[in-house]
Amino acid sequence: MENDKEISEENKVTQQQVENTDSGNQQESKSESSQDGEEEHHDQDDHQEEEHHVDYGNFSKKQLLSALKELIEKGKYIKEDHVANDIKTHFEEDHFNKEKEEALKSFINDGGAEDDFFYKQSEDDKMFFALYGEFKNRRSSQIKEQEEAKEKNLYAKNQILERLRELVDGEETTHSISTIKEIQQEWKNIGPVPGAQNKNLWASYNALMDRFYDNRSIYFELKELDRKKNLEGKLELCDKAEALDKEEDLRTAIRALNELHDEFKHIGPVPREEQEIVWQRFKAASDAIYAKRKAYYESQKEVFKENQTKKEALIEKLDAFKDFKANRIKEWNVKTKEILAIQKEWEAIGPVPRECGREINRGFWGAFKQFFHNKNLFFKELDEIRRINKEKAEELIKVAESLKDSTDWQNTSNALIKLQQDWKKLGPTPEKVRDDLYKRFKTACDTFFDSRREANKEINKEFDKNLELKEAVCEKIKALPEGDEFTVENLEKLVAEYNAVGFVPRKNIKEIAGKFNEAVETCVKKLDTDGENREEFLFRLNLNKIQGDPNSDRVFNKKEHGIRKQISDLENNITLWKNNLEFFASSRTADKLKNQFDEKIEKAEEEIDKLKKKLSILREF
Repeated sequence: MENDKEISEENKVTQQQVENTDSGNQQESKSESSQDGEEEHHDQDDHQEEEHHVDYGNFSKKQLLSALKELIEKGKYIKEDHVANDIKTHFEEDHFNKEKEEALKSFINDGGAEDDFFYKQSEDDKMFFALYGEFKNRRSSQIKEQEEAKEKNLYAKNQILERLRELVDGEETTHSISTIKEIQQEWKNIGPVPGAQNKNLWASYNALMDRFYDNRSIYFELKELDRKKNLEGKLELCDKAEALDKEEDLRTAIRALNELHDEFKHIGPVPREEQEIVWQRFKAASDAIYAKRKAYYESQKEVFKENQTKKEALIEKLDAFKDFKANRIKEWNVKTKEILAIQKEWEAIGPVPRECGREINRGFWGAFKQFFHNKNLFFKELDEIRRINKEKAEELIKVAESLKDSTDWQNTSNALIKLQQDWKKLGPTPEKVRDDLYKRFKTACDTFFDSRREANKEINKEFDKNLELKEAVCEKIKALPEGDEFTVENLEKLVAEYNAVGFVPRKNIKEIAGKFNEAVETCVKKLDTDGENREEFLFRLNLNKIQGDPNSDRVFNKKEHGIRKQISDLENNITLWKNNLEFFASSRTADKLKNQFDEKIEKAEEEIDKLKKKLSILREF
């Protein structure tokens, strides 16, 4: 119907502009104009059907960015504008807007106000929007250039029409045919003009060409020869179009067919009796290719449906990964390999029906992104834990380095051992500094313990010498009862001499203590002292031994506290026993009980006196 309208309108213009022509020439002009209109309309449909749609729904941000770059490099900014818009829609809906919403939710969850929220774009976001803006600017420039070019082309074609009118209305010359051929070639070489002017230009051009051939009978035979030559050209194009039926690559065949249509359109008119035959043959060859394309799309619908079923199965399989949680990197890595394997299956399947493509893609990539969102949260938390542990490790290193040169061997050793225990409890630290942190900590600890080891070598020599001195004192104590100077005072001097000697090797502590106690006990047995004096003497000797201990003050305080507690307990018992005596009646049985309590009280009071003497002796030390 649209072709009929175009033919009718072109015929009207042709009839208005053609004057003094016979009816045969008018009919021929109408037929050629009709053919041109049909070919132009068919060509536009072919270009529209040639467009190939790419489903960007499963593209990542970087893939979309790369796709936009490739689009810019093609330079077809006007023709590919809808593709750029499609890429931008997927970029915003599938990536940018979601990331922005997640950032807003995180900002609000952290206590921020929505009005204060500012979303900082990633480098990929900035680059994408910059490229999209560049695409639009180039498209605007290209549109402007095309419009300017069309205006220039319009002017050029109008100039050709003026030349053609002069040629048609002028006197015939021998150069008229060559001139008309030059005009035809120039007209063909000029690009498109504004759409509003195209129809009238073609109508005027065809009308003038018809007048040129129809009004000049002297060149009618030349015209027929030219039409026969045009017929040969169009028949050749028919052969090429029919040969495309054997082309296996359908896209290549469609592209070649469009080029043939463009050539067919610009070849001049053919003999009137051959016109419809040639056109129908060319159209039949074209329809055969279009039928193949239609069959291909129909067959692909079933394939797309199968792809949809396969992808829906993968979405169901992937759904189990959405809520996966773990506390170990190894478990996340295992699941990541599984989900990437599913992604490879997804990418190998191919496209699905367009009407459900977006929903299918959202289902898959939504679960896919949720898994990696959870994984990113885990690693963010892990990074925060590692950062905190790094700070703790640096504090431990700082303390260890402050102690590494200390010569307070015992206290510093205890402190460093405690630091080493704390280090083991630290947990993970950032991998890039983990070895360096441990090396610094170990170096500080090793420096101290190596120094202590060297110092202990000298101390051990001193301890061996102290052992010899203590053994010599023990021999003196053993020999004391056999001499004339066997007195308590001399024994106490030797005990004090023994206590004044420093430490001995750890392995010999019990051995030398046993020798000393044995020697002292031998002397004490031979001393002429009663029980009470003997006990006081042994107590004093014990205090002498304690006095040589580095922790003697603490031991003395503990002993004093123990003695005072014993005195307090005995005094409380005495008070209790005396109170109980008041309740006994004067009877034989009561007297017996009173005597028992009196004995207890007497013994307790004697024990208190002994303890008080010990306190007096303890105060001397």
